Amino acid sequence: MSRAGSIPTAERQCSSAFDATLGLGSNIGDRVRNIEEAIERLTADGAVRLVAHSRFYRTAPWGVTDQDWFVNVCIAVKTDVPVRELLARCQAVENGMARVRTRRWGPRNIDIDILTFRDRKIDEPDLVVPHPRIAERAFVLVPLKDVAPNLTIGGVSIDQMLSKLDASDVQPLAE
Repeated sequence: MSRAGSIPTAERQCSSAFDATLGLGSNIGDRVRNIEEAIERLTADGAVRLVAHSRFYRTAPWGVTDQDWFVNVCIAVKTDVPVRELLARCQAVENGMARVRTRRWGPRNIDIDILTFRDRKIDEPDLVVPHPRIAERAFVLVPLKDVAPNLTIGGVSIDQMLSKLDASDVQPLAE
């Protein structure tokens, strides 16, 4: 089976609420401030508008575990830009904040992933939407539930995906 065949589309019960969901994370420096700055940069010109913002969560590293814990959030946004432009904007924010890519899943001052984009299913070498590992990552699903509790991906709810994971290492930061 091709990768395209295994990646479900995202459906929303309230299709006008947002156009995309993004996951942001940081485990270098002032993690919360890094995420806040990334959101400010991403929404600065008004082409990407913040609709909802999850709580900040302290999360264990995933994939490469010999590194500091992360802070993760999800945001829901409205935008008229095409998905490729949204990806370019996310990467420009990462680059503008001097993100250094030393190893896959390694430490980073900022990471921005497009989790969903409207009801689109995309499988290209540098862009896969919905995010291909979303169902494996409690650190994404817990904050995603804050901003899009009714989101389903391939007919599977966030709660159903979370029921298969250990989310004990995803804890809200003290407010």
